[in-house]
Amino acid sequence: MRGVVMYKPGDVRVQDRDDPKIVEPTDAIVRLTATCICGSDLWPYRGIEPVDHTNMGHEYVGVVEEIGSDVKHVEVGDFVVGSFVISDNTCEICRSGYQSGCVHREFVAMTVGTQAEKARIPHADGTLVATPGQPDPELVPSLLAASDVLGTGWYGAVAAQAGPGRTVAVVGDGAVGLMAILAARQLGAERIIAMSRHPERQELARFYGATDIVEERGDEGVAKIKELTGGLGAHSVVEAVGTQESTMQAIGATRPGGHMGFVGVNYDVAIRGFDLFLAGIHLEGGPAPVRRFLPDLIQLIWDRRIDPGKVFDLTLPLEEAAEGYRAMDERRATKVLLTL
Repeated sequence: MRGVVMYKPGDVRVQDRDDPKIVEPTDAIVRLTATCICGSDLWPYRGIEPVDHTNMGHEYVGVVEEIGSDVKHVEVGDFVVGSFVISDNTCEICRSGYQSGCVHREFVAMTVGTQAEKARIPHADGTLVATPGQPDPELVPSLLAASDVLGTGWYGAVAAQAGPGRTVAVVGDGAVGLMAILAARQLGAERIIAMSRHPERQELARFYGATDIVEERGDEGVAKIKELTGGLGAHSVVEAVGTQESTMQAIGATRPGGHMGFVGVNYDVAIRGFDLFLAGIHLEGGPAPVRRFLPDLIQLIWDRRIDPGKVFDLTLPLEEAAEGYRAMDERRATKVLLTL
């Protein structure tokens, strides 16, 4: 089969890879219908994460082609959406709703590598969710978004306790930030402030439910959020970038007693304990338990109540994956869908 391999930072190639095979009785083989490039894939691309001839990709939808003898909840022929974290969905951590911390956790990124024609998914019963039927082609991008960015943005909004009567601020206008705006609207937030400097992303943010746009960053961004909220700060803040500046901006924009959901992959972020102590806010975040939300998200998409697929603004064939990485690295694309 064909698949994406990152040889070293900036060096992305599409080449022949071995077809996956059933290894454990809990495995499933999925023939992928679509996959994509995530903002977190840019960390190794830019040399921030180590990479060495690594199979890439962790977002995926497709049709089950083969199952192990212990797989009971998905069948050959099912169209499935999978989380970017492998989970059994039965351990105590999973049952509490945090499947991304499963005792059998395995990250699909840099192991399975779903920027490919097929993938072996361990713990298929706990990781994959079948759709109600074979989806219409126009639903595939939205279902693909549910595999990570929609589920991650949704978790960010839930962790920030977005809901009726609340003002939500979203730091980050990439795919996850845009999905957090969509989620905040679906959760009933009264006011949603998107922090964005890019006109095309601002337009999409408004489509997904943003009521206000703040272009300022850093301390100026915090001051603007406080100005818009009577000097108090937002009830709920989603941090969807993962940099030092975005993290401190999110903390500063959260009112005392408010809630901040942090879902941006963060490297080299350092928070002074005293600053966090004085902030007096609730914090929750980390790798999103997408599996918790997948059944509901799939149904919302199936019923055409949400359209997260609009977050893809560039579509390329798998063979042109290297161009997709360049486009996202250069901010010429928000999120790239790869067709198979």
